[in-house]
Amino acid sequence: MKIRHALMITLLLASINAHADEKTVTINAISEAGVGMSVGTITLSDSPKGLVVKPNLKGLPTGVHGFHIHDQGSCDSALKDGKMVAGLAAGGHFDPSKTGMHEGPDGMGHMGDLPALTIEADGTSTASLLAPHLKLADILGHAVIIHENGDNYSDTPKPLGGGGARIACGLVN
Repeated sequence: MKIRHALMITLLLASINAHADEKTVTINAISEAGVGMSVGTITLSDSPKGLVVKPNLKGLPTGVHGFHIHDQGSCDSALKDGKMVAGLAAGGHFDPSKTGMHEGPDGMGHMGDLPALTIEADGTSTASLLAPHLKLADILGHAVIIHENGDNYSDTPKPLGGGGARIACGLVN
């Protein structure tokens, strides 16, 4: 009986540890007025090749969107040049090494670049993405932002890949 009990505890602990390096983040629409309704979730987990991002999103505009980890753990609007800006309290892209460079998830610039997020014609996104230079522990306490436009992983012709406005956000807690 003791062996059976010990085996059950071992299996339970193994199950808990298997999910210890996984976080599900609720993603909400954001606007100048603040945080809105949920548009789904992303699940973040570590793999030997980097951070795996599994979106389960709906109701977003069709197309390719810039997708980034931001410096602060907030999805709130903030004031810039006398105007409220959606998600501005999240700060800039996560750049712990202060590179100041936007080079994409495979580059050597800031670590906040995730692969671009594609929203299908039905407004959903479920295709997994890989951020090879990140681990879940790196981004705890930060915001995940989905931008209005795509991302060319360059600072030209527009800064920060041309992602534009912030349209959705979640907190990695």
